[in-house]
Amino acid sequence: MKLYLVILSLLIVQFSAAQEVSKNIKPKIWSLDECIAYAIDNNITVKEATLNKNIAEVDYNKSKSSRLPNLFGSASQSFSSGNSIDPITSDFVTDQINSTNVGINSSMTLFQGNQLTNQIKQNKLLLEQSIFQEEVEKNNIVLSILETYLQTLYSKESITIAENNLAASEKEVLRAQARLDAETIALSDYTEAQSQAATNKYNVISAKNNYQQYIITLKQLLELPLTEDFEIDTINENLDLINIELNKIDIYNNALRTLPELKASNLNIKANEKELEIAKSAYLPSLSLSASAGSGYTSINKSTFSDQFNINFNQRIGVSLNIPIFNRNQTKGAVQTASINIDKAEIQMQTTTKEVYKKVETAYQNALSAQEQVVASEASKTAAEQSYKLAQKKYELGALSTTDLVISQNTFTNAQQIYLQAKYLNILYHQLLQFYQGNDIKI
Repeated sequence: MKLYLVILSLLIVQFSAAQEVSKNIKPKIWSLDECIAYAIDNNITVKEATLNKNIAEVDYNKSKSSRLPNLFGSASQSFSSGNSIDPITSDFVTDQINSTNVGINSSMTLFQGNQLTNQIKQNKLLLEQSIFQEEVEKNNIVLSILETYLQTLYSKESITIAENNLAASEKEVLRAQARLDAETIALSDYTEAQSQAATNKYNVISAKNNYQQYIITLKQLLELPLTEDFEIDTINENLDLINIELNKIDIYNNALRTLPELKASNLNIKANEKELEIAKSAYLPSLSLSASAGSGYTSINKSTFSDQFNINFNQRIGVSLNIPIFNRNQTKGAVQTASINIDKAEIQMQTTTKEVYKKVETAYQNALSAQEQVVASEASKTAAEQSYKLAQKKYELGALSTTDLVISQNTFTNAQQIYLQAKYLNILYHQLLQFYQGNDIKI
């Protein structure tokens, strides 16, 4: 029994020590730059785009190799009995025949209406397009990280606001209790203070839940395990975000020059134009060269195996010309389809250009609006804070009802939230405008 108690005590001590160590281990603090760099290397969407680029590179190398001659080796062993043709001598015999046949053959395309050349050029364009598509996915993940990171910071500051309000409302409950005991306020005033404290406690819980949801979203973008401890760093808020040096047309023109999706769309048009040339090449004749060499052995011939291989050694070289005459309009249909795909690619280019303009226009207008909202909401927050402090003093002196105090506190809370939202929207849209100009996102 004593041994059991000793073992149990040791286990409890070890468990407590392990808990203490886990408490002392602080989670890694991730900066925005670290999140972006890690996501680019690990996000599965970016990895998928990289794999597509690798496939395009393989296809390009395969198309270049299609100009080379092929080479095949063959070997066969056969046995026949009765009336048959000797596969080596081609004599008609009535006997049992053992025969061996070996050879190599090769062929290459000399001319195919420039189809091979155009296929190589098209695959090169598709490879370049896949490189830009990879950049598109990287940019998308960068913007997703930026937006989620700022939303997480916003929700983190919202927790502080909610906790401060809860602490203030709990103090007000104590004051209301004292005034109720002194019979200077009605019971309804006291219950209203309790109700406000309960509401603020709910707001704290809700703010913490929102923060954890954004943390989960960030972890998913980074492809981190959901069980891993994760915290984000603060940002430099002393940024000059008020002045926009370029007008939206300049920003739009910069976006047209730098954004990879526009370059990818342009290459898509060129790739489809090459597809049209490839389809038209089927109207032209093709010329190919072939060659082979081989030898064999047959049991009908009484010569030795090596002698027969020397005697039966043969070589062949030939040229083949194929002239298309009618293939049931398959070539015509392929040409028409390729022409339609060019039109579709051009429309897609126009759509992409319009989307870029819309993004720039939206970010620019939102940036202007957010700048004005920061100035206005900061002034509103300052005024609401002063009003709330004055209301608290009046409440302490018994010159203000609980209802009026609650209204003043809620007004201050709303002003804080509005300012917080405007601040982070201002940062977000400023960074978006920097991004559309081809600049790195740095906070």
